[in-house]
Amino acid sequence: MFDVSKNAIILAIESSCDETSAAVVENGRKVLSNVISSQIAIHKRYGGVVPEIASRKHIENIDDVIYEALLQAEISLSDVSAVAVTYGPGLVGALLVGLSYAKAVAFASNKPLIGVHHIEGHICANYIENDDWKPPFICLVVSGGHTHLVYVKDYSEYEILGKTRDDAAGEAYDKVARAIGLPYPGGPEIDKLSKRGNSSAIDFPRVTLDNSSLDFSFSGLKSAVLNYLNKAKMTGGKIFPEDVAASFQQAVVDVLVMKTILACKKFGIKSAAMAGGVSANSFLRKSMREACEKEGITLNVVKPVLCTDNAAMIGSAAYFKYMGGSFDDWDLNAYPSLKLGEKAF
Repeated sequence: MFDVSKNAIILAIESSCDETSAAVVENGRKVLSNVISSQIAIHKRYGGVVPEIASRKHIENIDDVIYEALLQAEISLSDVSAVAVTYGPGLVGALLVGLSYAKAVAFASNKPLIGVHHIEGHICANYIENDDWKPPFICLVVSGGHTHLVYVKDYSEYEILGKTRDDAAGEAYDKVARAIGLPYPGGPEIDKLSKRGNSSAIDFPRVTLDNSSLDFSFSGLKSAVLNYLNKAKMTGGKIFPEDVAASFQQAVVDVLVMKTILACKKFGIKSAAMAGGVSANSFLRKSMREACEKEGITLNVVKPVLCTDNAAMIGSAAYFKYMGGSFDDWDLNAYPSLKLGEKAF
């Protein structure tokens, strides 16, 4: 267990995808500033993130974002204990922008550099939301690129219990949304449309793999939705997008909730949390709360702004590394496929 008595102020940078973010976080839990510059409006016209455009926009935005983060926190670089940055996973060009800037700032100000795993950042967002939250707990990490069940044994100590074997849940959301004519990003649009639909209208499959597996699979569900839509178009059947959205979402959430509860029972853990962009989904939150209450499991859910990509979560994760003396050298590189718990060299 880390000694968390020492005061530490972390300047954190996040640029793994299409949000340029900088934050100042004190002692891993208190956010002094969290500035996010989103590129959604730009990528919306393409139906998804264009990596080259994302990288260029990070270059344009990062200086102003970091300046604003320091300004809002009412501190200067001399007050900072360390500089933290996401170094994987993510889009390699986007990661390199944030990493290069973080190295320059850390070198120029003579501060230690801390590389943070993006998924670890999402998990640590739970410490910001709840001052009393601490390991051990089971965390469902669910986003556009990842669907993991993680056993958080201690600060910075993780065991992946299960993960998707194909599509991430958020990826399935985006592809189904596009198929029924919803704009990017598809997840929030499906969540909104589903409120007007009948979640029992269409019996889409729930892929559980086997009774003991904690892995996920969403490609079959995605294909089932696409096949349903194609069949209806070929036969002249009436398509109700709100029913498709609600039935699809019900199938996804049923599996996410069931696997999370199964992991808690399997390891005798009475605390659960969620992280990642899809954890902002209102139906998932409601369903997970109800299931946890039924099983006597304490659930921690963070506010939506901390679910999506942001630098505050990176600052929180970096704090625990800082207290453990885990710093990085100037040759730290970007690793787009970095696995949780893996140290890349």
